[in-house]
Amino acid sequence: MMTRKAALPVLLIMVLLLSGCGWWKDINEWWHPTNLARATPEALYQKGAQEYQDARYKKAIESFQRLKERYPLHQLALVAELGIADSYFSDEEFAEAEIAYGDFVNLHPTNENLPYAMYQLGMCHFNQMGSIDRDQTETVKAKKEFERLMVRFPNSKFSFLAEKNILECRKRLAEKEFYVGYFYFNTGKYKAALGRFEEIAKNYANIGLDYKVGYFIGETKKRLVIEEAKKASVAVEAKKQKGEQTKP
Repeated sequence: MMTRKAALPVLLIMVLLLSGCGWWKDINEWWHPTNLARATPEALYQKGAQEYQDARYKKAIESFQRLKERYPLHQLALVAELGIADSYFSDEEFAEAEIAYGDFVNLHPTNENLPYAMYQLGMCHFNQMGSIDRDQTETVKAKKEFERLMVRFPNSKFSFLAEKNILECRKRLAEKEFYVGYFYFNTGKYKAALGRFEEIAKNYANIGLDYKVGYFIGETKKRLVIEEAKKASVAVEAKKQKGEQTKP
């Protein structure tokens, strides 16, 4: 699992390309409010990148947004979109990050950074997955986004990372099913429990739960047989008593 700070390959590479001869030493001077009007796209981007690296994410978003608004047709405006998304992500504002990455994916379907944006879109959900006793909507969404990435870019390094996360998502979903099944088992609802355990065996094989699930499938079936036998015995006894009561 990646850390919540975005990988930012594009942002960091652009910083190196634009660095030149010690541009940052004069940043405070040219970033004075009186000089804002003449800030170049490169300067705006560099400022946002530095603010991101300093974990000043809200400031970074402001700088990247300013770049987009002032120079919408500049090539750095497109990269700034990822800077905005990454800043939201690293600030753990995953709902906003999801929107930003989603917009990038939808608006730039042929961009070379699309695999990265798609991966980060999945990570927005991945980082919000609940424990097994909670709703797993975010887990399902994360799995879907990672699978979407792997189908479209099977050879991308981000697809390799996505594959590992899909395994974690599948394990989380299986553990949720087992959690519910075990609850039914302990409360004597054996048919419902068996349905959950068999669902895991069918759809979540080879992720570390096979032995445990196999055991509980067998044990649940045994208890169902005992339960059915008890019901049959009770029915026979009831019929017998009813017959004796109707004798003359």
